[in-house]
Amino acid sequence: MSKKQKFVCCLLKFKSYLLIWVAFINFAENTINMSGNSIGNKFKLTTYGESHGAAIGGIIDGCPSNVVLDLDAVKLELDRRKPGQSKLVTQRKEADEVIFLSGIFEGKTLGTPIAFQINNTNSKSDDYNLLKDAYRPSHADFVYQQKYKHRDYRGGGRSSARETAARVVGGAIAKQIIKPVEITAYVSSVGTISVNKKYTELNLSLTETNNVRCPDVEIAQQMEQLILEAKKKGDTVGGVITCVIKNVPIGLGEPVFDRLEANLAKAMLSINACKGFSFGSGFEGTKMFGSQHNDYFNEDGSTKTNFSGGIQGGISNGMDIYFDVAFKPVATLLQPQEMLTTKGTLEVIKGKGRHDACVLPRAVPIVEAMAALVIADFIV
Repeated sequence: MSKKQKFVCCLLKFKSYLLIWVAFINFAENTINMSGNSIGNKFKLTTYGESHGAAIGGIIDGCPSNVVLDLDAVKLELDRRKPGQSKLVTQRKEADEVIFLSGIFEGKTLGTPIAFQINNTNSKSDDYNLLKDAYRPSHADFVYQQKYKHRDYRGGGRSSARETAARVVGGAIAKQIIKPVEITAYVSSVGTISVNKKYTELNLSLTETNNVRCPDVEIAQQMEQLILEAKKKGDTVGGVITCVIKNVPIGLGEPVFDRLEANLAKAMLSINACKGFSFGSGFEGTKMFGSQHNDYFNEDGSTKTNFSGGIQGGISNGMDIYFDVAFKPVATLLQPQEMLTTKGTLEVIKGKGRHDACVLPRAVPIVEAMAALVIADFIV
């Protein structure tokens, strides 16, 4: 082979390598893995599925063996979260029957991964055809499309709160693992209407006596009226859920990056529409002097006050853990609003479909579930 032929051959090889590299770059730019579908280290939950897909579900890894499970209790938690349970929430009718595929035998855990599935039976995907080429303001539509180059616009796909049903299953099992720890959440505000009492002054057993899930029955009636007014206008309203964790042993949590309150914050902020987390005295504590804020000890190691919210130095101190979780108004409005289209134009489009005017009532069991998952991760 002559020098000229060798040179041409080298050029052809270089060209082929260059084309492969360009193809790889183009592929990498247009394909991005959607990671971050798991929570926990020792007690881990991974969820899967989209709002209008065939099913949603999850896998629990790290569950101890030989634990007797109350599957009726799991169903009860799902019923608290499911759509269509009252006039305040979305009227999508889903039975939310959970099917356990592995990890449980004769009513007891095997210690192997627990796989479960909840079939979607009442999807109405045609209601979302208008969103195929439009992005709802303050919704995940736009960023999903920009990042992943492809999205399931039916019901919001993976960004839908439908995914949280799998979290509730995982949390319901975690609740049984962590006994005698008790977790109770309730709606403490909707819009400008708030419960003006501390959780210690409320009868939390009244939480499930009304559709709003607020233990102050009189305030609950005002909250319900506000939600119904927003719904009638095709509008939405946000609010706050307070969560209380009792009977927590001393010593849960690790200093620095695995602080108990930090993991609780991450879990809560992973919930759809969650925009804030306030722990213990929270921002109110910034208005106090140290002499007022310090939790002085009793002789048995408990404290006279609990501004610390049951956690000090990232580690539980045996007192009640309590925190607030803020939820924004739902982005999808059943009234005309300006949306960005895939053509780069702004168009006024009226939303369709079945949506919550307020997520708070159905988010109560979700907050409890996420708290249970975090506590279980430190206990097992």
